[in-house]
Amino acid sequence: MNALKKLFGGNTRQFGMIFALVALIVFFQIFTEGRTLTPGNVINLFNGNSYILILAIGMVLVIIAGHIDLSVGSVAAFVGVFVALAMRDWGFPWWVGVLFGLFLGAVIGAWQGFWVAYVGIPAFIVTLAGMLLFRGFNQFVGKSNTIPVPKEFQFIGSGYLPEVGPNTGFNNLTLLIGLVAVAFVIIMSLRARAAAKALGAEVPELWVEVTKLVLICGAILYATYLFATGRPGTSFPIPGLILAVLVLIYGFIADKTVLGRHVYAVGGNRHAAELSGVQSKKVNFMVMMNMSILAGLAGMIFVARSTASGPFDGVGWELDAIAAVFIGGAAVTGGVGTVIGSIVGGLVMAVLNNGLQLLGVGADLTQIIKGLVLLAAVAFDVYNKSQGKRSITGMLMKNFQRNNEIKPDEATSTKEVISKEA
Repeated sequence: MNALKKLFGGNTRQFGMIFALVALIVFFQIFTEGRTLTPGNVINLFNGNSYILILAIGMVLVIIAGHIDLSVGSVAAFVGVFVALAMRDWGFPWWVGVLFGLFLGAVIGAWQGFWVAYVGIPAFIVTLAGMLLFRGFNQFVGKSNTIPVPKEFQFIGSGYLPEVGPNTGFNNLTLLIGLVAVAFVIIMSLRARAAAKALGAEVPELWVEVTKLVLICGAILYATYLFATGRPGTSFPIPGLILAVLVLIYGFIADKTVLGRHVYAVGGNRHAAELSGVQSKKVNFMVMMNMSILAGLAGMIFVARSTASGPFDGVGWELDAIAAVFIGGAAVTGGVGTVIGSIVGGLVMAVLNNGLQLLGVGADLTQIIKGLVLLAAVAFDVYNKSQGKRSITGMLMKNFQRNNEIKPDEATSTKEVISKEA
């Protein structure tokens, strides 16, 4: 156990979810007679769940800030149908349609962010209203019909990296991306170790670092092999490429920028953050607007993959996105969570869905299992972090209803942390 703690940093929740993901893959690989880890199934798994993973990236920032967004499915559906309508009836080129969809998501996010940040209505109330509002708009604008999208637009949801270079029996671009990813992981690990040594900080033992790199790089190379050896015409999917870029961008924002630290500060203790100079209203506005932008992107990717928008797009997406974030280690009380953890949580849900489908489990039992997994993840978090006896609803509303006094040392500590980051 000590070796495991050294290897994974001692965070039981963090490496526990990775173990859960690996265990699920092994379980379904055995009981589906090897169908889980086939190139075709892995490619389909990423294609079919990329939009949920994109939603999880935005949702983790919302939850870290101490809020919840119930409208993401409806917003995604509304943006998808509006973009499809714009390309069909208004003659928008596909790339203009994408920009229009992102702009529309930003407008919706600004609308919801205004009510949350500047009026002071709890986010889950605002987004519950948004869920109803934009679901109705989706059906009103689309007249409850399907609206097809052009083939050029479909590429962002169902396209693959093209074949280039000599015939190696693999997709060369996929191989290149895999090798670049391995090099990136190794270089960043070595740089982090060198920086820690330069500061005189404690660094992991060399065997720990090497073992961790071998495991991570081995997983990347095996995934690269699966993506590069699919049936002719397939390779690493374009939605997966978009997801990878977003993970890098938002991971950097959350971990390395002042804005990211302010999101954590507001979610951890809004009053203390404000005393240290953080503009919590702007932070709340930004996380809500960002969530709707990513919801719009997710909706467009789904419509592109489906080749048409429909009146039932986006139903239940908020459950999967929220579940991914909580399973990935975010705290119900806010202030805790990571982008990578949310992706791991989303992959747990995706593998669970995919494996149950391969086993022929019905939709009813699948929903039951997903609900139990979500409940277990949140219960585990509350058990580990519980200090009081507040309800989950009360915790979600804490940014607006908490009137507890802030201890002077607590406010000073927060101020020092944020000042260092700035």
